[in-house]
Amino acid sequence: MYHFITLLILITMIGNPKTVFDYTVKDLAGKETTLAEHKGKVIMIVNTASECGLTPQLGGLEKLYQKYKSRGFVIIGFPSNEFLFQEPLNGQEIAQFCSKNYGVTFPIMGKTTVKGGDQTPLYQYLTKKEQNGVVDQEPTWNFHKYMVDKNGHVVAEFSPKTEPESKDITEKIEEMLGK
Repeated sequence: MYHFITLLILITMIGNPKTVFDYTVKDLAGKETTLAEHKGKVIMIVNTASECGLTPQLGGLEKLYQKYKSRGFVIIGFPSNEFLFQEPLNGQEIAQFCSKNYGVTFPIMGKTTVKGGDQTPLYQYLTKKEQNGVVDQEPTWNFHKYMVDKNGHVVAEFSPKTEPESKDITEKIEEMLGK
């Protein structure tokens, strides 16, 4: 009986990744990459869009990244088009827009489905408590932010209206970097 239970636990673990590091995503060129390269870092994952009223948050996100990156913090942007089709750009156009208009140097991945029936596996993990153990919240709009600890576990989420340099976010980053 003991071996059967152990086997069931292993099968569950293999079929149900437990951290963001277990997921592959596509970069802006469409090449698959893994988030495992960020092991040991505090990560903020945010869905972005170039034609949203909140798009100026890209500037605040870049300032946040510059402030904390030397301490092991990274922001990863995931452009999405689920909210009123506010991300019409593709691939290199997204990179150019972010760099030219907001000086973005943090990693931007390829366009991603962040909610609904075609939601990517990473966003299923980020937004469903039965998968991540903590957060049960799909993005409500562009610039929804998910905080991930150094071990790849989701620890918090922040609404799109929460400014990147807000006290709530900076305190959470400081807390997580201190661990």
